[in-house]
Amino acid sequence: MTYDIRLIAPSGYPHNVAAMRRGVERLEEDGHRLSGLDVLDRRHLRFAGTDAERAADLNALVDGPLPDVVLAIRGGYGAHPLLPLLDYDGLRRLAGAPVALVGHSDFTALQCALLACSGVATLGGPMLGPDFGASELDPLTASHFWNVLASDRAEASWDAPETADLAVEGTIWGGNLAMLTSLAGSPYFPGIDGGILFIEDIAEPPYRVERMLYHLVHAGVLKRQKALVVGDFTSYRVAEYDNGYDLPVTFERIAAATGIPLVRGLPFGHAAAKLTLPFGVSGRLDVAAGRARLAFAGHPRPKTP
Repeated sequence: MTYDIRLIAPSGYPHNVAAMRRGVERLEEDGHRLSGLDVLDRRHLRFAGTDAERAADLNALVDGPLPDVVLAIRGGYGAHPLLPLLDYDGLRRLAGAPVALVGHSDFTALQCALLACSGVATLGGPMLGPDFGASELDPLTASHFWNVLASDRAEASWDAPETADLAVEGTIWGGNLAMLTSLAGSPYFPGIDGGILFIEDIAEPPYRVERMLYHLVHAGVLKRQKALVVGDFTSYRVAEYDNGYDLPVTFERIAAATGIPLVRGLPFGHAAAKLTLPFGVSGRLDVAAGRARLAFAGHPRPKTP
């Protein structure tokens, strides 16, 4: 199955031009039709264009034919300044429309705002440069992404050997922890009760991860969730002063402080292998015999021909 894919650049400009080129070539070789290639050439400070230009990429979805997939080229930083510039009333047309907005990392800020202000569900998943443009495309990343797009019902499963058996239902949401905590308390943060919250981050030492999670505790967010699912936390360092304090300890402390179940091992984040997960649709999380399964339906996806 092939798709019309529109590229958007809501955050940083391409720091790895070769990866972007590989991503375009891979997708086109597979028969997909790409538009929005001009965003790859934009530069403004550290961003892929001015705030107005990058917001216009999203506001362009208000009118005219919709693509099947809207794919972020990369993360970085840059989504926050766009949030007041988006046409949330107009973007409501995307709620339930056969189009999937996809990305991760800084893209999480847009996912929060679109759900909170327009009721638009999105997908956390691969991006053009880091994933489709990698030297070797990870097979799990690619196969799960295309399967989610092609299926009314999908699931993600992974090993969770340290997790007690569990069965919960709720709204699946989450993404980059720094983006989530930076928006908590703002009008761009979705008020989700009884959710299944998944998190990931990069280059954040354990004490900063714990501080961000405690922000969600103090804001009343974490205790309202049915489960916290921990993805990849990569490229961080611990110091001698930490005295054995590492991320596993961080998550144990947060689980004790909140009393909600914690499920680890989710392949999602800044590592090569990542599952594609919905942001803003209902699902069910089951853990049994050290294996976790997250099932969902009603996620954004193109119309089946």
